[in-house]
Amino acid sequence: MYRLMASAAVLATITATPALARPMTPEDVAKIETVGGIAISPDGKRIAYTTVSRPDVTAGEEDGGARQQLKLAWGANQARDFLPDDMNVSGVQFSPDGRTISFLYTAEDEKRAVWGIPVDGGAERKLAQVEDASVASYAWSADGSKLYLLAASAPDDTRDAESDAGFDAIVYEEEPRLNRMFVARVGAEVDAAPVAVAIPGYVDEFKVTPDGRTAIVGSSPTPQVDDTYTKKQFQLVDLASGKVSRVIGTTGKVGDAEISPDSKTMSLIAGVDQNDPAATTLYLVDLATGNLRALNEGAAEAASDAEWMADGRLAVAVDVGAQTRLRIYNPDGSVAQEVDPGDLIIAGIEAAGGTLAARASSPSHPLELFTFDGTGFTRWTSHNPWLSEIDFGKQRTYRYTARDGQEVEGVLIEPVGGAKRGGAPLILDVHGGPEAHESNGWVTSYSNPGQVAAGQGYAVFLPNYRGSTGYGTAFSKQHQGRYTDPEFTDLVDAKRALVNDGIADPKRTGITGGSYGGYATGWAATALSDEFAAGVMFVGISNQISKFGTTDIPWEMYNVHSRAWPWDDWQKMLEVSPIYHVDKAETPLLIMHGAEDTRVSPSQSYELYRNIKVRKPETPVRLVLYPGEGHGNAGAASRYDYNLRMMRWFDTYLKTGNAKAPLPASRPKLPAAVSGKED
Repeated sequence: MYRLMASAAVLATITATPALARPMTPEDVAKIETVGGIAISPDGKRIAYTTVSRPDVTAGEEDGGARQQLKLAWGANQARDFLPDDMNVSGVQFSPDGRTISFLYTAEDEKRAVWGIPVDGGAERKLAQVEDASVASYAWSADGSKLYLLAASAPDDTRDAESDAGFDAIVYEEEPRLNRMFVARVGAEVDAAPVAVAIPGYVDEFKVTPDGRTAIVGSSPTPQVDDTYTKKQFQLVDLASGKVSRVIGTTGKVGDAEISPDSKTMSLIAGVDQNDPAATTLYLVDLATGNLRALNEGAAEAASDAEWMADGRLAVAVDVGAQTRLRIYNPDGSVAQEVDPGDLIIAGIEAAGGTLAARASSPSHPLELFTFDGTGFTRWTSHNPWLSEIDFGKQRTYRYTARDGQEVEGVLIEPVGGAKRGGAPLILDVHGGPEAHESNGWVTSYSNPGQVAAGQGYAVFLPNYRGSTGYGTAFSKQHQGRYTDPEFTDLVDAKRALVNDGIADPKRTGITGGSYGGYATGWAATALSDEFAAGVMFVGISNQISKFGTTDIPWEMYNVHSRAWPWDDWQKMLEVSPIYHVDKAETPLLIMHGAEDTRVSPSQSYELYRNIKVRKPETPVRLVLYPGEGHGNAGAASRYDYNLRMMRWFDTYLKTGNAKAPLPASRPKLPAAVSGKED
């Protein structure tokens, strides 16, 4: 087994624990910084990357969404800012000669364009643009003389004029706006007239083969989310003629696609069929014939990211349950090496110039930058040094046996100082999807109580219940056509196992989750109310019948979840809806939802709230809506507000075990920097 390797300086940063450690707080969560996109120079000596953070609204910074700042690293603990701190960038790459770092940037009063900055000194400048639209993504030609640009659709002057005149009706799911592709020359001046390249359907991603002859485009019939989930395919477009030369014949979901150095093979992570909940199987695709060959079909794992190395081998990040592996395949598809990275969870990899880099987290830190030297990993960055002040709860993988004999796994965080006699108040933190899973890395965020809860005396368990990925396609399909069972009986069985092990208090078990985890929370607070003392439901499902009519992914629901339409059996679909079981709802429930959510309509939260208020008026319930937010909160203030409300709800009803406690104040107490009032 290979373990984490790091410089002495980095290890000192990781392991140093001050004499007066303190628990983590919502204010800490609000200022976390993580590593975002990474790019390696062609010679492998430098790594450009972005750090992702949000304004620290707890300190009075102006509210806003995620911001990415460019940094350049050349070794462990050797990195520097590479642009002014007010430049929010994305899509970082190196030019083929390694002399320029390119990135996407939106200058004031301009559309998003490709910019670049010399590695060896000099000012940033614009490299390429599409005059009438923002650039969504781009790729360099092999010789560095051209940039291929994927841009938004052209403006519709007639439609804009009509809208300005008040004729601004929205025709739902019609009048699609398709992306466009261009090729621009790179020179001393910005190419004023980039040439259009024909592309099929709605293209949302593309790559150019190293030989410069072909674009590999990910294309769907329309921009509708459902189509990108269920009908997206990769197509080969001849860049000289603009013609589609081949369609890669996949069915179902597709994920990461990468091109081999010799331009002959594509690696593709995809589903095994139309009913596969997630793209987790690794394929090699012969671009000359279109033939696909699966390398890990049926294995109890999930491939998540792949990168071709200069020598023709393929490096792949693989989720195996709650842990990850780095696997390297030979060009013929045989396994050359398998590396256990210890307590690291690999979220993404990049390769160039003989260097392999990874974004990875652990139970003690969010995503940081690491490199792999052929035997182990070296940590290059440490962006949250203040984490050394935090007293963490012990975090580990925990397994239990469900009532039907199935082994189920998850991630357990024990309270700081350990559980007391009789068990600690327990929060089940249920992931969405359910085609997702929890890994034993960094699991604390604005909507995941994690170490914040552990610091306040809670145990937290994040279950990989049936339907989760990381355990093979057969495991992820076990929930299909069987809403709530065995999915949510797995949650009750988790509670009982943790109680039997002396970790959890049976009378003080709560639950939270978003999206499908929100569905689990709504179900737990109604149908399973006698098992749960408090719930915090986020963007969750309450009515499987009306959800079908209001979501933007009806076919995805049918293909990989319900495997039936509501009208096939109206009563069955109603009985797996939390609103049907409100007569049993004794669990205090806080419901939160983005007001602009198209995946799970806010009406789902309205329905459950109104049913509880009318049918069970003695049960504490509150509905909080976040204007401008969708299927998850993006703004710094709404994220911080969410964390405060979640923890206060659990403190009021779960920690005390008092289901009849009065509702907390409608507004959480904010720092003086926000409210302008001193304590």
